[in-house]
Amino acid sequence: MKLVVTWADVRGLRKLEKGVRWLNENFPKVLPRIMNQVGDRARTRVVRALTTQTGLKRDVIRRAVDNSKRAFTGQLIYDLRSRGGNVRLKYLNPKETEAGVVATPFSKRTLYPGTFMRGGAFPDRKIVRRFDGHVYYRLNRSGTRITFARSGVIIPKEMIIGATKEAFEGEVQTTLPMRIDQVLRKLQG
Repeated sequence: MKLVVTWADVRGLRKLEKGVRWLNENFPKVLPRIMNQVGDRARTRVVRALTTQTGLKRDVIRRAVDNSKRAFTGQLIYDLRSRGGNVRLKYLNPKETEAGVVATPFSKRTLYPGTFMRGGAFPDRKIVRRFDGHVYYRLNRSGTRITFARSGVIIPKEMIIGATKEAFEGEVQTTLPMRIDQVLRKLQG
């Protein structure tokens, strides 16, 4: 038994061949651009969500979150990274009270007993230039050894949980397939 397929009209086949060739040449150039655009949008959403989630100012978050790798032809990876450790209380809108310093980690007002930002006895506290707005606590009773007070906010850890994770994944899972589909339709003519 023999099966023979013939095309009566080869114009459709030639059009299909031309379309596949066009996609093969242009889609690899366009896909990294789409990934970078969607990645940049996701980064913006992550910065917004982290600002709310951590209580830090937007500028601090923007400096901590960067995209160290962008997609390009042959390497379709958009890498969003952050750096930083346990954030000092200076960056969380601290205010000194008699009981200690009040700051806003995780967008909640929290008292840190025994911490200080100024020198001297209450109520005549003086600003110490060396402190530069940082919050400290004493390591010994005499007060000769002091160290920075930390908040417990760790930006890289906060990036992968809660609203920030949902913001990133939501943007990538909804926008990226839609944009790729739009470009494919456009390239097909």
